[in-house]
Amino acid sequence: MKKGFTITYEYEGSLYVNTTNRCDYACTFCLRHNESSGGSIYNDNLWLEREPTREEILASIEGWDLSRFKQLVFCGFGEPAYRLEDICWVIDRMKEHGTKIPTRMNTNGTANLIHGRDTCPDFAGRFDMVSISLNTDTAEKYEALCRPRYPGAYEAMKSFAKELRQYVPTVMMTVVDTIPAEEIENCRRICEEEIGAVYRVREYIKD
Repeated sequence: MKKGFTITYEYEGSLYVNTTNRCDYACTFCLRHNESSGGSIYNDNLWLEREPTREEILASIEGWDLSRFKQLVFCGFGEPAYRLEDICWVIDRMKEHGTKIPTRMNTNGTANLIHGRDTCPDFAGRFDMVSISLNTDTAEKYEALCRPRYPGAYEAMKSFAKELRQYVPTVMMTVVDTIPAEEIENCRRICEEEIGAVYRVREYIKD
């Protein structure tokens, strides 16, 4: 596969930050497995020839006119929680430089499993929103759909989301609209009633 070095790119009015290609999941629906896309639904190729340093991430972000964007979204063609410490460093430097833009992380919610500690306090004062992929309504379906590396990932993800509400103004949980209507409703109840997060049903993007 072709690899490049796209660190930042714009999409739907936000600036996205491609921090890593590492991932602890092998989701059956992931675009990473669609080689015809060139590794991306965008014109940019998001497969990285190497991970950018924290300094390169900061320089790439600050090279844009950030007033053009509604949000700065830390994601990655992988799981950004692998780079949590570096992302926090970047946000801290931006604050020191007086840069003001709402920040979000898109994550599968396994930061605590990846780092082997409670990472939720790290998000405080740094992120305005964290979007977590709920995906489905039972651990069994989740295992089959997402194929996580860590055992107990489904319950760990939900616990992470619930605790994170103490530290982040908006915690959102998402599913994709390809699952059955009953499952979408079950996920809504889990998100809103069990966890207390904002619920969003996302449209599936094929390529």
